[in-house]
Amino acid sequence: MAEDNIIELKNITKRFDDDGSIAVRDFNLSVRRGEFVTFLGPSGCGKTTTLRMIAGFDMPTEGKILLDGSDITLLPPNKRPINTVFQRYALFPHMNIFENIAFGLKLKKLPREEIVNKVKHVLDLVDLEGFEERSVATLSGGQQQRIAIARALVNEPKILLLDEPLGALDLKMRKEMQIELKAMHQQLGITFIYVTHDQEEALTMSDKIVVMNRGSIQQIGTPEDIYNEPKNAYVADFIGESNIFKGIMTGKLKCRFCGGEFVCMDDVDEGTLVDVVVRPEDVILTAPEEGTVVGTVTAVTFKGMHYEITVESGKYEMVIVSTRAQKVGDTVGMCLEPDGIHVMIAEDHTTRFEATVTADLKLDYNGKTIECDICDIIPGSRIVEGVLTDSAGSAIDTDRLKVHVSIEPGDIEMSDDVDAGLTRGHIINLIYKGDHYCYVVRTDHGHDLIVDDEYLWNMGDQVGLILPEEKMSFALKK
Repeated sequence: MAEDNIIELKNITKRFDDDGSIAVRDFNLSVRRGEFVTFLGPSGCGKTTTLRMIAGFDMPTEGKILLDGSDITLLPPNKRPINTVFQRYALFPHMNIFENIAFGLKLKKLPREEIVNKVKHVLDLVDLEGFEERSVATLSGGQQQRIAIARALVNEPKILLLDEPLGALDLKMRKEMQIELKAMHQQLGITFIYVTHDQEEALTMSDKIVVMNRGSIQQIGTPEDIYNEPKNAYVADFIGESNIFKGIMTGKLKCRFCGGEFVCMDDVDEGTLVDVVVRPEDVILTAPEEGTVVGTVTAVTFKGMHYEITVESGKYEMVIVSTRAQKVGDTVGMCLEPDGIHVMIAEDHTTRFEATVTADLKLDYNGKTIECDICDIIPGSRIVEGVLTDSAGSAIDTDRLKVHVSIEPGDIEMSDDVDAGLTRGHIINLIYKGDHYCYVVRTDHGHDLIVDDEYLWNMGDQVGLILPEEKMSFALKK
């Protein structure tokens, strides 16, 4: 219910003035009192920007932020009952531990005895009682992080924001702090909003996970929901290990993918194109004659508690987790139980953009020419002595004509020659889909294009995008 929500973000968009780029787009979220909510996503997806808007360090370009039902969108940070813990602890090196934690309380001019009691209480919470006189320089990274948390908690905020607070710690210390933070949250009962790109942190600590990509929310749910029922291929790929395939529904609760037909639990109309997610631990290895599909083992990696086995079946590749060892070169069968198959209706990744008609009756896209027959786009038109006319013979004003151009992801080619194609950009995301990679390429003009390619490119690669005219579809803009 709304009265249980401590903070609500309504249609939040953040646009940066310097280049007009959008960091957060139409963000809607309600956080219940006492929840542990995690913003999860890759670098640059808008997590920290959203957190800074909640804290008051950044202002939204559009939308509202409500705290206990009251609008705090334009309220300065010092007027909000919200404290933030950053990855860089920002402790004062010239102050001892007591002075670091008490800093905010002294600004509030609280009585000395009350400050002492509050500092001792939070030091006890973070298991550092008796550290009051210690120097910051004598503390380990984990201890410094606890002091930073104690300094935020001592002000008794309604909401504690944590921006990748464990990023500077080693793996062992990070795992220990995950457990301690979760215990601290349960003991305090206040609302935690946590930012991380580490899926294990999110799954370990959160009541609710907000998966983000390119400034937008991809899915909101419990850790179990996010892992077991991803809403799209991006979420499935980002959370845990996944095999992702293109497929098609072949009948009632039947789906064909990876070269075989499987019974599933998702009731999707026959003929629907789908993305299929199979977790490695759900693949059952069998004798070749017992498998729904058959393949050859191409790689085996020992992971301590299990083996990670890669199997090639025709043009497809399946990663499997098993406690039984296999040998490279072995022929194996693979089966799946219906509940080990998660079907999602495939997203439409058709690339669409707008082009203008030039004086010589070609199409222009950001200064590049697209060759096409303009008369095929405008029914009944023809070219008479270099002039475009309608069916009645009247000249058509081409200055106002705009054309919608569309092309499928598999028809776009990537080149390491950035000037080779119609446009260029850099790779910001990739997902392996069993027999090809699905890339997101952000062009120099700020558009995100989806490109399917069988070859592996690297994140951040600068590429030219070749869009063959013969693969394009054209429609006159009404």
